[in-house]
Amino acid sequence: MILSRIWSAFIIIAIAIASIKYISSDHYKTIFNDMVVGKGGDTLHIATNKINTISPAIRDSLMKKPNFADNRIHYQADSLKQNIKVYRIQESDGVIGTSETAVKICLGLIGIMTLFMGFMSIAEKAGGINLLSRFIQPFFSKLFPDIPKNHPAFGHMLMNFSANLLGLDNAATPFGLKAMESLQSLNPQKDTASNSQIMFLCLHAGGMTLIPVSIIAIRASMGSKTPTDIFLPCMIATFSATLAAMIIVSLYQKINLLKPVVIAYVGGIAVLISLLVLYLVKLSKNELNDFSKVLSNGLILFIFFAIVLGAIYKKINVFDAFIEGAKEGFTTCVKIIPYLVGMLIAISLLRTSGVFDVLIDGMKWIANIANLDTRFVDGLPTALIKPLSGSGARGMMVDTMATFGADSFQGKLAAVLQGSSDTTFYVIAVYFGAVAVKNTRYTVIAMLLADLVGIMTSIALAYLFFA
Repeated sequence: MILSRIWSAFIIIAIAIASIKYISSDHYKTIFNDMVVGKGGDTLHIATNKINTISPAIRDSLMKKPNFADNRIHYQADSLKQNIKVYRIQESDGVIGTSETAVKICLGLIGIMTLFMGFMSIAEKAGGINLLSRFIQPFFSKLFPDIPKNHPAFGHMLMNFSANLLGLDNAATPFGLKAMESLQSLNPQKDTASNSQIMFLCLHAGGMTLIPVSIIAIRASMGSKTPTDIFLPCMIATFSATLAAMIIVSLYQKINLLKPVVIAYVGGIAVLISLLVLYLVKLSKNELNDFSKVLSNGLILFIFFAIVLGAIYKKINVFDAFIEGAKEGFTTCVKIIPYLVGMLIAISLLRTSGVFDVLIDGMKWIANIANLDTRFVDGLPTALIKPLSGSGARGMMVDTMATFGADSFQGKLAAVLQGSSDTTFYVIAVYFGAVAVKNTRYTVIAMLLADLVGIMTSIALAYLFFA
């Protein structure tokens, strides 16, 4: 029910803000068209004005340089600085284009899903998933008390968390969807999220990653002199968000985390990560990239090798088992299309209506009133959009780096925020959609609270490391 209310609120707020902008400003006379059929990245020419009709502040800025942007409205002076072109750039596709994009995303998942679901089927028949379940069962049985001992869901969840940890997004999604299906088989109320599903999804959305390779690569491409210096803050922030998710959901479900087994496993993970950090901080950018590629891609190949070898040892019909699982992957991708379309069109309306600009301006106003350092506000667009859209947040991070510099405080903060959490609403739409769960209970609240912890930790770390 809460997801339905949030979705409805997104649409109502977006259209209301767009209507206010249409009535109050000549810069937004095409906003309704933009929200429906507009294309992301399009330059929308608003007007051509004489320079003496422009406000003094903007006129002074244009005299210093021919291009100036103010709250997403761009001004460009001609060579004589007599005529000024006024335009803005469409931030994202309208709802028509977004609907097509949602379907393309699902179609793009089909190949990946069939691949990994096929190998997952082989692993299940060969007993590999049960082996993983027994390994992690002492720890997971405390977090997931409703799951029977040695249930395959433990192994599926471990595969998902491991893929997330190594930044293997393509592998994490199939493993995660398989985990949700396993948990759904234990769910007595099929249209309502179970405690185990909520715990799993919140831990997954914590997004803990060892090496944020894509963010490092973007920083390097944008001229950063030290592109890897965000690696440690990103890791700490994602660990904090994941730990916060575990604590928040445990409070909801009245799970006691102060048990020797839980403390031992969490402490052991923290020690291993600390040792890895001590090794990785000594590597150069190229060495870090090479290490990440070898670790992640090498692990995928090792998993394939181990699964096939184990299946041959168990005398499993390997290819038939692969085909059986691959068919399941195709069906899952088709099932999530309506859920993904619904969520992405609401997000598109929020972005094209300018809701985020209103939020950012409000935060800057509050920070100024409170006499706070307002630099952190310029990095917040990435954090605000990340729960809604991964690609949108990446675009905001790049825009922040382009505006302030890749090595600026704002640019580094945006990079840490990009790596500190997952796309909350996308995850909810895809994972619950795959198992047809409609009542998500407190999942959204718990995930957003964990996101908030990640954001606050990221800001604190940015001031600690980069201020």
